[in-house]
This record gives sequence, C-alpha cells and structure tokens, in this order.
Amino acid sequence: MTADDLSAPLGQHRQAKSRRGFPVVLSYATIGLLALFPAVFVLWAMVGEDPFGGEPKVAVPIDLRVAPGANKSDAPAGAQAVAGSQSPGHDDAAVAKSAPANEAPAATRTVTIIDGKTGARQEVAIPVPAPGNAAGAADAAPVDQRFVEMTAHGPIPKIADDGVRPADAFARPVKPLPGKPDAPRIALIVGGLGVSASTTMEAIAKLPGAVTLALMPYGANVERLAAQARAAGHEILLQVPMEPFGYPDNDPGPQTLLTSLTPEQNLERLHWLMGRFQGYVGVADAMGARFTASEQAFAPVLRETAKRGLIYVDDGSNPRSVAGRIAGANNLPFAKADLMLDSVPTAAEIDHALGRLEMAARERGLAVGMSSALPVAIEHIAKWAKSAESRGLLLVPISATAAKAKQS
Repeated sequence: MTADDLSAPLGQHRQAKSRRGFPVVLSYATIGLLALFPAVFVLWAMVGEDPFGGEPKVAVPIDLRVAPGANKSDAPAGAQAVAGSQSPGHDDAAVAKSAPANEAPAATRTVTIIDGKTGARQEVAIPVPAPGNAAGAADAAPVDQRFVEMTAHGPIPKIADDGVRPADAFARPVKPLPGKPDAPRIALIVGGLGVSASTTMEAIAKLPGAVTLALMPYGANVERLAAQARAAGHEILLQVPMEPFGYPDNDPGPQTLLTSLTPEQNLERLHWLMGRFQGYVGVADAMGARFTASEQAFAPVLRETAKRGLIYVDDGSNPRSVAGRIAGANNLPFAKADLMLDSVPTAAEIDHALGRLEMAARERGLAVGMSSALPVAIEHIAKWAKSAESRGLLLVPISATAAKAKQS
C-alpha cells in the first residue's frame, strides 16, 4: 500500500480504473460500424442488378421481332439480335403461321428503350393490334356512350334517351335450335373472373359465347378483359360484393355493400363498383348472405339496378334472399341460379351437377347453373357445352332467362 493509497478518498482509485478502456473500445466499435455502412451501400450499388435504385417501375412485354414487310437491316441492333437468337419452341415457321401471307402487314408503333445502366437509347418497332382481331376490337370498341352516365366514380350504366336499356343493348341474341323451337334452355354463368387475367382469358377462349361471364370489379385490367369477353360473344355481369355473415372476418373486398350503412352510402359504393368497367347486362351478388336477407338494405340497391336498365341475378346460395320479391315490385328483370355446379370442386361432382341441371331443364323448360372460375370447372363446363346442342339442349345467355322470369 502506498502513501497515495492512504491519502486518496475511498472509492476514487477504483472509479478511475473502471473508466480506463471501455469508452475507448466503444468509440472504436461505433466508428467501425459507421465506416462499414457506406462501404456496404457502395458495394451493393456496384454489384446490384437494379439500375433504377428502387424506383417504382412496370415491366411491359415488347415483341422485338422485325415488323412484317420491313428489312432486317433496317431493324435496330437489339431487334436483330433477338430475331437471330431463337429460344426453344420459337422459330420463323411459328412466326409465319401467326401472320398468314394474305394478311395485311400489321401496323407498328416505334418506342424508345433507354438502358438504365448505360443511358443508351434504342428505337424498337412494336406491332399494334389490327382492328379486326379480338384484342384490337376489344380495345378499339368502347361502350356506346348513349348508355353511359359520367359520375364522380367514373362512367356507370344508364337507360338511353330513347328508352333502350343497357340490358337489352348488350344482350346476346338467341338462335333457336333448327326444328326445335321449344328445346329446353340452359343458362350457364361462370363467376369470380376479372381478377386473374390468365384465368379470365382461359374462360373466354374455352367457353362458348352463350356462357355468361361474371366479373369482379377489382382486377387491374378488368375493363380490358370485359371488353374482350364481349368481343368474343359473351354476355357479362358485374359481381357486386355484399355483406356476408361473419363480416369483416369474412370480407368480399373493398366497397362492400353493408347493412350498417345508410342507403345513400350503399348507393355511393354501388356507383363506384359500377364504374370499374362497362358493357354488362346486369349485376349479381358476390357472397352477401346477410345483405340479401335485409330488405331495408337491399331494396334501394335493387331499385337503383332497375333504374339503370340492368337485370339482377341471384346466385341461389341464400334461401333467405329477398331479391325475387323486391325485383317483382320494382319491374326488375330477375334470374336465379338453380344449382352451384362446383360446390364440390371435383371433376366427377361437376359432371354430376351438370347432369342434374340438364334434368331440371328438361322438366321445367329452363334451368340456370352457376360456377366459380376453377380450372376444373371451366374445363368440364366447356366439354359439356360442346355436346349440349346434339342432345337437344339450347344454351342461352342469362338475359334470356331473366326476361322469361319477369314475364312469369
């Protein structure tokens, strides 16, 4: 023990020792971390594959093949490279097959592609769909403006000034079977479309035009898909999300019509839903067991549907639905599905349900079946529909059954 130890205040020596190295070590670690962060950021920027640095962007497919009738030497270097390096399953014969010799050269549009890393600019000619094909017809044929009313939520249906209703204007004509004017009629509806573009296009391609397609209002390309369905000969319906039991745990989607809202609030939501796309003959419920059982909430919606010149289709899932009674009191054409075809979504059960629907049509002269857009359902409905006429059955769009329901 030294003299200093005896004269120093108690505890002072220990405190000096405890402060000796910790702050220095901590400051070195902090400086090291701060220096490491920019180094990691610079390394990520150099190695990363995102030239836009996280900016919002969208990927658009562009066909870099040389436009028909153009010389390959006139094409941009990038287009020549793509045309010269064929991927598996893609050859010149396939290109020639997709563009017959007697077909007029397709119109093209020139777009400029900028390389995000180098800034190099490249002009590429892309084909523009001709008015004659399905995609071109769909995009180039807007809905007749006589049946459109502009609102804060976009265009919604209206009865034309001459009294023609959208349900009549957009209805698909029915051709009776030759020699069988009283053939049993069957209407088929495939719903839940419009959200998945691939599923919707599969339904449009595989199902005959007499099958009605019901679209949800939420898809990013639902307006274009609706136009393509109409161009392919299908009648379309707008599926309106309505309050089910168990809401909001069981939620159909944004702008759902609710029993807790005022009639004005529900009509505001209905107009928003109606404005997502155009050209439909009527509306159908999506879920909605609680809503369709409440006359106080449901009646204003069906009155507005009638006022807009549309039909209403009940999916038949709710035995307590008051839709039929309200429709009759408001001169609203009404149809109701007799059977949900894919309530058990297996191939065997779907075929069995189609058989029961056929029996109902032969007994009563008319039957309506509804299905979701499951691939197995689309496949078996398409297969069944191909042979329906040979069995003496007439497939009709839903508007034909709604008109008959109104008269009865």
